[in-house]
Amino acid sequence: MKLLFVADPLEAFKTYKDTTFAMMREAARRGHQLWACEPGDLVWVRGARVVARAARAIALTGDEHHWFSVLSQGELALADADAVLMRKDPPFDSEYFYATHLLGQAEREGARVFNKPAALRDHPEKLAILEFPELIGPTLVTRSADAVRAFHAEHHDIILKPLDGMGGMGIFRVGPDGLNLGSIIETLNRDGAVSLMVQKYLPEIAQGDKRVLVIGGQPVPFSLARIPQGSEIRGNLAAGGKGVAQPLTTRDRQIAESLGPILAARGLLLVGLDVIGDCLTEINVTSPTCFQEITQQTGFDVAKMFVDALEAAVRS
Repeated sequence: MKLLFVADPLEAFKTYKDTTFAMMREAARRGHQLWACEPGDLVWVRGARVVARAARAIALTGDEHHWFSVLSQGELALADADAVLMRKDPPFDSEYFYATHLLGQAEREGARVFNKPAALRDHPEKLAILEFPELIGPTLVTRSADAVRAFHAEHHDIILKPLDGMGGMGIFRVGPDGLNLGSIIETLNRDGAVSLMVQKYLPEIAQGDKRVLVIGGQPVPFSLARIPQGSEIRGNLAAGGKGVAQPLTTRDRQIAESLGPILAARGLLLVGLDVIGDCLTEINVTSPTCFQEITQQTGFDVAKMFVDALEAAVRS
């Protein structure tokens, strides 16, 4: 197969932990052709198809520092690839949004895009959990400072976070004393101009914010518990959390098996569920990670499971 990865610049990849690289490595091992471009390379002109104007055909070198070589470079119509993998990291900003529309046009021209562009738009990573209230803890989405204060008065210990954050950015905890609550609200909602999410603090975060991967509707049998270090409340690896792979708990599996078929039917081949204790906290669909950490610690080949699912999806 000819696979086109729409991703961040290849030169910025940290191959020792990068999930997109793990996908590429497994695909190359099977003899698939690897192509790569950035979202800014996508172009559509009336009367023509969506193309990646600076697409690069690459080969993997096995060198950690110079990990790919360019075999050729030029224009590639997305519909001429067997699969297009949208792997651009968040934030889901206006340019990401526009890219999904170009990818949607490419689908109308015959391209197979994973994850499906419309599904990316329909499942913002913080807000997608609202559809599944039976799986989540007490949660509020609002612009209202008064609503946040009422939520704090009810639950006493809360987490506040921006809806467009990633990697633990902009997350605050406010305990029963309410210290700095007003200032934090003003920072996040910009005097009522921006919505934010507020959730009851879950003390189980001490055991980790678990990333549960779901591929083709089926859960990977191990999660990566991202455990806060020191005085941190955030388990995100980008915020210094320690990643510890562990078998899925009964509740982890229940959540994954409940959501997996629903999300797969919507065109989400790969999903990263975030679970703290028994509660779903986020549904990650843009570029879920943690393949390499789980594989290195458990021996379970997550990339193999993913490429198996990708091949099956392209054949269907």
